[in-house]
Amino acid sequence: MTGVEAIAPRIEEGRALVSILVPAFNEEVGIREMHKKLSAVLDALPVRTEILFVNDGSTDGTLAALESIRASDPRVAVLDLSRNYGKEVAMTAGLDHARGDAIIIMDADLQHPPELLPEFIKYWRDGYDVVYAERISRDDESALKKLFSNLFYSLLGRISEIQIPKHAGDFRLLSRRAAQAVGGLREHHRFMKGLFAWIGYRQKAVPYYPDARFAGTTKWSFWRLWNFAIEGMTSFSTGPLKIATYLGLAVACFAMLYGAFIIALKIFLGNPVPGYPSLMVVILFLGGVQLVFIGIIGEYVGRIFNETKNRPLYFVNTHLPARSARDASASQDVGFKR
Repeated sequence: MTGVEAIAPRIEEGRALVSILVPAFNEEVGIREMHKKLSAVLDALPVRTEILFVNDGSTDGTLAALESIRASDPRVAVLDLSRNYGKEVAMTAGLDHARGDAIIIMDADLQHPPELLPEFIKYWRDGYDVVYAERISRDDESALKKLFSNLFYSLLGRISEIQIPKHAGDFRLLSRRAAQAVGGLREHHRFMKGLFAWIGYRQKAVPYYPDARFAGTTKWSFWRLWNFAIEGMTSFSTGPLKIATYLGLAVACFAMLYGAFIIALKIFLGNPVPGYPSLMVVILFLGGVQLVFIGIIGEYVGRIFNETKNRPLYFVNTHLPARSARDASASQDVGFKR
């Protein structure tokens, strides 16, 4: 019996376990409110649930707050990583340790409304392996951020071999087999939105309006978003390398035509050959193009270097399982093999 066939009867009988995966980094101020609102929704769901908080090396009181929450709610598990690895790796660690037949990934800042969870589960019951939330509005973002976001996803959509939903983030449900598929991809440069799309399976978009951040400020500075965009471009496309080839051919053709034009002017009109200014323009242009594409090649070589070291993605400091773990024994036969 396959994992999917084993899960189906539990879904029908209401015995399925749904894990809520919440990566957290310095969310001490709002984490209790997030748990309160999430619990109100989970209490009404027709399935068993666990909440797995992944503390991604927080430097404030987030870990202490999570341990306090766990002491009062038997559904709560806490995974404390040895340091800050970044959200992409924190999500991977959560997928590795979540026990659910389905796993829902949410942010800890309350911008992902818990009220959307019943709709996620409904589509999962209908047979979808990935149910992702698609933002209807980006009014909370600056005009510059919206511009760069649209440019990034438009360009990525053109050069990538897979179609990554433009307005979808990490707020989504993964079936057990989808979670296993993503968890089996152990590359170090992890662009999770791309990995979620790359695995395929049946996927369903659910439109939503994001809520306002409850407390604190975003961890995503412009510099981090820029590096994230480079990560996405280089992880799912060799397009930038092809652009270097095409641009090189174009410049070579232009140089030959321009050379022929200069020779013709000299022969037929006797015009003097352009001197120092035109020479400097050509040298600076070609030098700039070469440096840009040496940098692009360097990005790919750096990723090859990091992957060949084959280091573990993360280390766990402490794993505190949910105190209701024994209640989920029926789900263990299809659990993720780490």
